[in-house]
Amino acid sequence: MAKPLVAIVGRPNVGKSTFFNKMAGRRIAIVEDTPGVTRDRVYADCEWQNYKFTLIDTGGIDPNSDDPLLKQMRRQAEIAIETCDVILFFVDGRQGMTADDETVADMLRRAKKPVMLVVNKIDHVNLEAEIYDFYNLGLGDPIGISSVNMMNFGDLLEELCKFFPDPDEEEDPDAPTQIAVVGKPNVGKSSLVNRLLGEERVMVSDIAGTTRDAVDTRFADETGEEFILIDTAGIRKRKAIEYQSLERYAIVRALAAIDRCDVALLLVDATQGVTEQGSKIAGYVDEQGKAAVIVVNKWDALEKETGTMEEYVKKVRSELKFMNYAPILFISALTGQRVARVMETVRAVREQSRRRITTGLLNDILADAQAALQPPATSGRRLKIYYATQQQIKPPTFVFFINDLTLMHFSYERYLENQFRKAFGFEGTPLRFIMRERNNKEEQ
Repeated sequence: MAKPLVAIVGRPNVGKSTFFNKMAGRRIAIVEDTPGVTRDRVYADCEWQNYKFTLIDTGGIDPNSDDPLLKQMRRQAEIAIETCDVILFFVDGRQGMTADDETVADMLRRAKKPVMLVVNKIDHVNLEAEIYDFYNLGLGDPIGISSVNMMNFGDLLEELCKFFPDPDEEEDPDAPTQIAVVGKPNVGKSSLVNRLLGEERVMVSDIAGTTRDAVDTRFADETGEEFILIDTAGIRKRKAIEYQSLERYAIVRALAAIDRCDVALLLVDATQGVTEQGSKIAGYVDEQGKAAVIVVNKWDALEKETGTMEEYVKKVRSELKFMNYAPILFISALTGQRVARVMETVRAVREQSRRRITTGLLNDILADAQAALQPPATSGRRLKIYYATQQQIKPPTFVFFINDLTLMHFSYERYLENQFRKAFGFEGTPLRFIMRERNNKEEQ
């Protein structure tokens, strides 16, 4: 399930970035008293009582300024508003309502998105009366907070989460499989999408950055099964992204596409290999627990000799060691070479990510693994694994009940993962292990 996007908007210097930094848990956005310090959107993943969402900080909206920088910041904020699911409209409780607040409120009403009016800088009870003036904006009940000391954050987040879907809500098993096509710019993502669709549905160009948004296209394959293909904007290095560009907006949408997909197709340009940025994108896919297929595109453009493909596989595995579970396909989106295998592999890794293993069978394999390689010991104490059970799917997640968390070494955890993959497959999907401590008395 995709995380909702929440945009923080308002005129300059009302405390948006301070709130963002408190929520993110670290100092991401620059905070100063000078209007216009936050020049671009910044985003961070947040969680509140099992509700997960992505928070987007924006530069202040100055409706009447002709300054090129402030005009660009206004456009950036407008894009964030178009992109998001919920808007937090920040105003300054100390300064009171201004004409610019009214102008921004009018803009938000036209967006037809849920808006929460947040009156910031209400640092003590003597300022609470200032909240009532903001009812004149016509955006419902204002919520007074203080970003500096985090006052009333709980009330704000409780109201915010009412706009989100229930985190415990079961996904529709009949919903189409969502496939995100991701990678650095100009690796052939849109060409592959068009080839899979059999038509020129998305724009293709040699110019990096042609795709600005995540484009969803529903289609049915030859078996009649429905899928949704998400063509995403290429994700470049941060230093390569100009502040005046709309590309940061595209990156937010690309990362959100990975969040909501079932399977990620990670495209690699055969003529360039796995780049640093490609590795970072793969890392994000792995962190989000998504089933993945590594697709080496433009294979037709590479000079080949005997053993070229085998050597290339070794190079990819070396660069993406953390994703050694993902199958590798060599294709040409331009000529159609081996493209038919893409959907076959998508189905296979999707099913692997949904696999459930019975507790009995799981513990039989666990017992065999411990018999083959004894658990490690430290200072005379040996790790004991009492039993394991599967907690969830997508990705398959297993809970191990052990005697002491400090005795579980990462190397033994990796060994157990390899044994599980050897026994059950799980090709194309990451696995998650959760360790829980139980003492002997509890076990008895």
